[in-house]
Amino acid sequence: MHRRLILLLALVGLLTACTSGGPGPTDAPSTADGAFPVRIDHAFGAAEIPARPQRVVALGVTDADPVLALGVTPVAVASYTFYQETGGLGPWARGLVQGEAPQVLTEPEPNLERIAALRPDVIIALSSGIDRAAYDRLTAIAPVVARPAGSIAFGVSRTDQMRAVATALGETARGEELIRTADAAFADAVTAHPEFRGKVGATVLPFDGTYGAFTAADARGQFMTGLGFAQPPAIAERDDRQSFYVEVSSEQAGLLDGDVLVMLADEGAAKQQVDSDPVLRQIPVVARGDMVVPDADTRGAMTYNSVLSAPYALERLVPQLAEKLAG
Repeated sequence: MHRRLILLLALVGLLTACTSGGPGPTDAPSTADGAFPVRIDHAFGAAEIPARPQRVVALGVTDADPVLALGVTPVAVASYTFYQETGGLGPWARGLVQGEAPQVLTEPEPNLERIAALRPDVIIALSSGIDRAAYDRLTAIAPVVARPAGSIAFGVSRTDQMRAVATALGETARGEELIRTADAAFADAVTAHPEFRGKVGATVLPFDGTYGAFTAADARGQFMTGLGFAQPPAIAERDDRQSFYVEVSSEQAGLLDGDVLVMLADEGAAKQQVDSDPVLRQIPVVARGDMVVPDADTRGAMTYNSVLSAPYALERLVPQLAEKLAG
């Protein structure tokens, strides 16, 4: 896949998880809280963390959330671009910063010199796109917690992310508590809205005159499946399990039809594309007014779909979905 396209959809974030997508959630770690060293197996080998980390670099674009949720302020964070100018954090996480604000890593590739200067005890790179070569270079600086084996880049579930971070920081019990809280928020939404179950609803980002429909490998796709929605059949058929989205040309916009459509196009070029696309306007879900365009922070919270952002997104998006289906 063309690297520019991946960076546009994932790292730049103009488009990162619910427990249902990607490889199944791992069992809760058996390591006792505070007992070190710990070992965390992942796609590139294993991270051996000798002592409780004090200085944490959150290199994955959503990895700051589970770190902050455990009461640790990273020394540096990566971020989707829509939060790079607000400290790299969404509104659901900013109030958890203690002491000095984290540096924001804006480079599309890991800046080894900058990261080394931070003197990290551990580098959390779960929701990142690092490959083996980048991993090998980073391990010369500090232990690296990478995505689990069997997952794709930016395809780590909320549960697996939280458990890996909790193990790395010696807070497994608190990590399980945070997972239960986020899962309960989804369960409450599903209970309150049984009409969501089995309805068809894609989550889509417009880019460069085409559309990216997120799959169950992506946090945004997982968010909808967690509420009971199904992908449009034509999108599901085109999901090769190798990417976090299915590309749909403007001429094929009819593939996005369903009971509801979540369009991540609240501003800029994405909004202009949606507003000016005559084919999109003619597909039934759009023609009858059942397209939801979330605001920037709701879009961000869906994109992160972390233990912190998921409840925030549910509170804002669920009423909009319910209103469309009721109409």
